[in-house]
Amino acid sequence: MSDTTPQLPSPSPSPETHVIDYRAAEQLLAARDPRGAVKLLDSVIAAHPENTAARLLRARAFFAAAQLRPAALEFELVLEREPDNAFAHFALARTHQRAGRPVQARKHFRLAAALDPQPDYLAAARFDE
Repeated sequence: MSDTTPQLPSPSPSPETHVIDYRAAEQLLAARDPRGAVKLLDSVIAAHPENTAARLLRARAFFAAAQLRPAALEFELVLEREPDNAFAHFALARTHQRAGRPVQARKHFRLAAALDPQPDYLAAARFDE
């Protein structure tokens, strides 16, 4: 005996679903599950590639997962769209630093400090050297 009930196609994710996925990705990152956060953000970014906040969160998740090349690419994409984003410069600098690229790191540490002279950014910029 076979079931002849037609299967309905699953509905495509709605904008509300993407907001829920974004918020869940924030929680996963806070709970130290960056890979889970990346998986959720992939669908959000596929549907909304222009969403800089989602890309920045995914970059942070890549960094936390020690996936430095994808992290750097995402931070760079954010900076193409928002060149005055001090946090993105600082995070890209930390990514370069962790990857053993001190010259690139210093450049972005200094840009972050110039854009937002908060103590962490200023200390990392080492303007006195």
